[in-house]
Amino acid sequence: MTLVRGNKGEWEVVIGLEIHAQVTSQSKLFSGAATEFGAAPNTQVSLIDAAMPGMLPVLNEYCVEQAVKTGLGLNCEINKISRFDRKNYFYPDLPQGYQISQMYHPIVGAGHIEIEIDQDNTKNVRIHHIHLEQDAGKSMHDQSPEYSLIDLNRSGVALMEIVTEPDMRSSKEAGEFVKKLRNILRYLGTCDGDMEKGSLRCDANISIHKPGTEFGTRCEIKNLNSIRNIVRAIDFEVERQIALVESGGVVDQETRLFNANTGETRTLRSKEDAQDYRYFPDPDLLQVVLEDDFIEKVRAQLPELPDHKKKRYIEKFGLTTYDAGVLSSDKEAAEFFEEVVSNCDPKLSVTWVTGEFFGRLNKNNQTISESKITASLLSGLIQLIMDNTISGKIAKDVFDIMFETGDDAAKIVEEKGLKQITDDSAIEKIIEEVLTDNPDKVSEYKSGKDKLFGFFVGQVMKKSQGKANPQVVNDLLQSKLS
Repeated sequence: MTLVRGNKGEWEVVIGLEIHAQVTSQSKLFSGAATEFGAAPNTQVSLIDAAMPGMLPVLNEYCVEQAVKTGLGLNCEINKISRFDRKNYFYPDLPQGYQISQMYHPIVGAGHIEIEIDQDNTKNVRIHHIHLEQDAGKSMHDQSPEYSLIDLNRSGVALMEIVTEPDMRSSKEAGEFVKKLRNILRYLGTCDGDMEKGSLRCDANISIHKPGTEFGTRCEIKNLNSIRNIVRAIDFEVERQIALVESGGVVDQETRLFNANTGETRTLRSKEDAQDYRYFPDPDLLQVVLEDDFIEKVRAQLPELPDHKKKRYIEKFGLTTYDAGVLSSDKEAAEFFEEVVSNCDPKLSVTWVTGEFFGRLNKNNQTISESKITASLLSGLIQLIMDNTISGKIAKDVFDIMFETGDDAAKIVEEKGLKQITDDSAIEKIIEEVLTDNPDKVSEYKSGKDKLFGFFVGQVMKKSQGKANPQVVNDLLQSKLS
């Protein structure tokens, strides 16, 4: 049990999440309007999205397919019958005056995701359900000194609301859940998971209570747009609630906002209940009825997901649990690694991908797609190491040039004359020169100072400009000095 210590004892934290994932589709949930991000304001709005009189919504079958695929990927039950309701409330960027959503009969039922608590422990977080709904537009308050402006491009875009059970007990667990969920959605291709663009948004429900007592009153923190902010907001809210209760106060059920600049939450409004929205079945939409053949067709399209991929990397390539986890935790990273390892030794592949390549990307704040080094180019470099054309040390110098220029490794080696010397007679000649130049060190070595062997290796490599094959150097030196 994870407990948080206050001034008056220990508290248990209870966290449930509601995640809004924008469905990857070229048109909206109930209209044919485009969904491309970054378009000029109000250029992707149909008469349906603008709620013009007499307009009737038509359900986008592909969005239904994407929701079913997400449910299957998250180990969920698929409900063969689901229904859309109208959630009534007023907001300037909601032209209909209601949101079409699935409140009582969602398309996806219970499921779970396994998250990693630490290297040795995992935990199942249960999913209560996933429902489809349409997004609202966007109010812009910084475009005019006098008015708030409305952009309806996002109005009607399909969202999947993924609702968890209150199974998480720390901000770390919540962060790991969102990270794992985002990764699975990207593998499935049902949501791009780009939190900066608003494709994935999180609401966190948080309460505290003394161990062994009933759950406390929860507060909801709305629209958290990064995993870091999810963790920060939960940590602040936990401390706020503990301090409030320990000082004799009472936690009110309310909706709060997180200020990323101050790291604090503040009251937005008192928490509404379902009856406040006057839900009722949407009279313009029929029930959604799914056939078994449709569900199985979607199931057949599922890709290999992160947990299975991680297991395969361990069994097939002999990777450590850590390395397999790093590579499978991101779809783009996994695809890059698999292209490299298809032509190269697995051990060298994981070393160069996770070590040199990922390390350099992090240092330069770049993504894989932004790098000039492709999987094919890195494979070419590793193959030069495998066939002894260059040593591992020279390979790092070649890698530096590749990273800056995007040039082929073989071309760089040829142009700069970096080919490894593997000819025994050529290396033997260099060794003879080194031993002749250092007679005192030879005497010391032969009198028992074995550590001087490294000195001779270093001198040979220096004279050969790093081109001598290290293994051949070691073998010949051993022979000469013995």
